[in-house]
Amino acid sequence: MTQDLTVIVLAAGGGTRMKSKTMKVLHPIAGRSMIGHVLHAAAALEPTRIVAVVGTQREQVGPHIEALVPGVVLAVQETQEGTGHAVRIAWAALPTEARTGTVIVAYGDTPLLEGESLRAFAEVHRASTDAMSILTGVVADPFGYGRIVRSTAGDVEAIIEEKDASAEQALIAEINSGILAFDAEFLDVALPLIGNANAKGEYYLTDTVHLARQAGHTVGAFAIDDVRQTEGANDRVQLAALAAEMNRRILERWMRAGVTITDPTTTWIDADVKLAADVTLLPGVQLLGTTVVAKDAVIGPDSTLKDVEVGVGAHVVRTHGELAVIGAGATVGPFSYLRPGTELGAGGKIGAFVETKNAQIGDGAKVPHLSYVGDATIGEGANIGAGTIFANYDGVSKHRTTIGAHAKTASNNTFVAPVTVGDGAATGAGSVIRRDVPPGSLAVTSGPQRHYDEWAQRKRAGTAQAKAAADAAKAEPAEDDA
Repeated sequence: MTQDLTVIVLAAGGGTRMKSKTMKVLHPIAGRSMIGHVLHAAAALEPTRIVAVVGTQREQVGPHIEALVPGVVLAVQETQEGTGHAVRIAWAALPTEARTGTVIVAYGDTPLLEGESLRAFAEVHRASTDAMSILTGVVADPFGYGRIVRSTAGDVEAIIEEKDASAEQALIAEINSGILAFDAEFLDVALPLIGNANAKGEYYLTDTVHLARQAGHTVGAFAIDDVRQTEGANDRVQLAALAAEMNRRILERWMRAGVTITDPTTTWIDADVKLAADVTLLPGVQLLGTTVVAKDAVIGPDSTLKDVEVGVGAHVVRTHGELAVIGAGATVGPFSYLRPGTELGAGGKIGAFVETKNAQIGDGAKVPHLSYVGDATIGEGANIGAGTIFANYDGVSKHRTTIGAHAKTASNNTFVAPVTVGDGAATGAGSVIRRDVPPGSLAVTSGPQRHYDEWAQRKRAGTAQAKAAADAAKAEPAEDDA
């Protein structure tokens, strides 16, 4: 787009039908807020400026918008008196010298809106001599929408609301989306002329159509092929429907890009996820946030990854992971929990019922099963035995454990941090390691095995255990018979 383009996003309404403490436009869909999707689409136009109108719960909405669009102009609509009033507030928030060029007005609750569609709309308007243009759509059932009445030349003559439509006008299938484009010069003149002599006492931006025609200007319309992009969400039912539709579109885009999704009905992918060709997603997968999956990786079934990086050819099965890195050719799961700070090296393994946190696990290292690894560094090629606990918390502070390269630790070990096991060292089964183990050493802390004869008969008399022990003793041959 050329310079001198203003995008105004209306986000001041309360959204009371959401019945939520969260402002309507902040409700998430596919990893972004609804208004986040709209601002993403607006940014595709590379506008000179973006103005966001906030009002209800602006202490929530304003900082969220500013975080997404540095340099945004926030305009505060203290009382919600209609779309015309909201745009008037936005216009007044700009310095006079900035009230030029083309102005696009969009809504913060239309998350399916795409940048390409807005760009096409703006370009069509700019190429015309129209004072304003309307983004319209043709629908099978226009009931409830404002109808677009055109002249024989194709210019827009009016927007007729459902309650005011004649029987003939009610048959018109082209409807008003509410998204408008204006020449700034016309908008500057028209905004003060919008009145509120209507049943609701509100200032309607659509009244600019009448004002343009009255002033002898033409009004254009651009019918978008994909009219669902203009749908808004006013309650949680509509929100869920839009979320499902967005997910369907995201999945279709990735499948066409070479990703295998075996069961689209149980797969959810956020808008900012990145997938390479030949990734396979099995049933029950959720890829959230900014997750990135490299080629030939297989995810699932039944896995949720948020802000996780998965390397080439890795396999992740029945796993929950967040803010973690999984190296090329690594395997994870089933029933693994990768907490933030987990880094698994190439060819490494995090196995069944393993929880990791702030743990760097080297290339080819393995934590196969039934272990907790917190605040740890595990060297290349090391193997951690089953049932191992990295005891990282002393009740006040967290401490770190280091396991050296190619070390082999046995089952049911506890490493009491801070402690280091050297390269090539080993530990015995059931050991509690409290002191550093030198490289190549074997550390054993459990005592020799001892037996207390007839303990069950004496301490568990009258139980099935005692009876079984007594019966077994009777069945044993005497030493003289051996």
